[in-house]
Amino acid sequence: MFSKIRSLIFKLDPETAHDLAIKALKFNFISQNKIKNNESIKTEIFGKIVPNPIGIAAGFDKDAEVYNPLFKLGFGFVEVGTVTPINQYGNPKPRIFRLEEDEALINRLGFNNSGSEKVSKRIISNPPKGLFGINIGPNKDTKSRIEDFLICLNKFYNLADYLTINISSPNTENLRSFHNENELDELLSLIEKEKKILKTSVPIVVKISPDIEDENINKISDLLIKYKVKAVIISNTTDKNRHNLSNINKLEKGGLSGKPLEKKSNELINKFYKILKDEVKIIGVGGVDSGQSAYQKIINGASLVQLYTGMIYQGPNIVSKINEELINILDKEGVQNISDIVGNKK
Repeated sequence: MFSKIRSLIFKLDPETAHDLAIKALKFNFISQNKIKNNESIKTEIFGKIVPNPIGIAAGFDKDAEVYNPLFKLGFGFVEVGTVTPINQYGNPKPRIFRLEEDEALINRLGFNNSGSEKVSKRIISNPPKGLFGINIGPNKDTKSRIEDFLICLNKFYNLADYLTINISSPNTENLRSFHNENELDELLSLIEKEKKILKTSVPIVVKISPDIEDENINKISDLLIKYKVKAVIISNTTDKNRHNLSNINKLEKGGLSGKPLEKKSNELINKFYKILKDEVKIIGVGGVDSGQSAYQKIINGASLVQLYTGMIYQGPNIVSKINEELINILDKEGVQNISDIVGNKK
């Protein structure tokens, strides 16, 4: 169905098309998929079993409106957000651009969302029916970005299976400075202290940039281990890697996602895995659009993967397609479960 109407959808402004997709999911206009209940793709994270390793990345369901319909599509886990303490419009439109020849997107949305109060009420009134993560970040004009993270921690700690600390969007000025050792140390230290005050064990996940220098990998890894961060998401969008792109929209400012990010993401996953091993789980993101691309993330060191741009280009059936392809790959390789091949790149 999607392949027949894709040309019509792609005539719409990308943000308009996205809003229509959210409405279609909200009102059940998109049918649910029955994912094969296959032991080979079941996995565990944060002490919970998920039916498959394919998740939807933050950015699709920014306002936590359609997480349960996304579970029905077959996603093994769903991450909503990024949510900030108070609502904000984000950057001026247009702010999403398709690069069709490159199977990519560029966005400079700027954490547009309804704010923590409205989003928390929505989640309370509609409990998630699967492994559920909330991605949190600071408001653009905040006086204290760290305080904003703590506000969101207080608001969401008992509503999510995990909270993702987004320090890596290229569309919020200076946010990536948290990749610096001292700033990240302070942030994670204060989050740990706040968790103790709240008496919560909610898992903390950190989402990092693909544009970090190799010399920072060890420093970031040491801090993730020091503060017992449960997982790291590798990676967010990149504001580099434009030279090999074909579409004229490559000149637009913002974060690039999709196929052009795949190789860089895989390399970064592998570098972190060699340090983190089993101490911190890795969730791989960037260019996932097939069973093979998910498999490559896993053998490079990711325990689970997320996608977003792939669904824009292939439609809502992508998750069932990826899982079926992944099951076939594991069967041919004689692999009993995906957890057995995490980091097994030869």
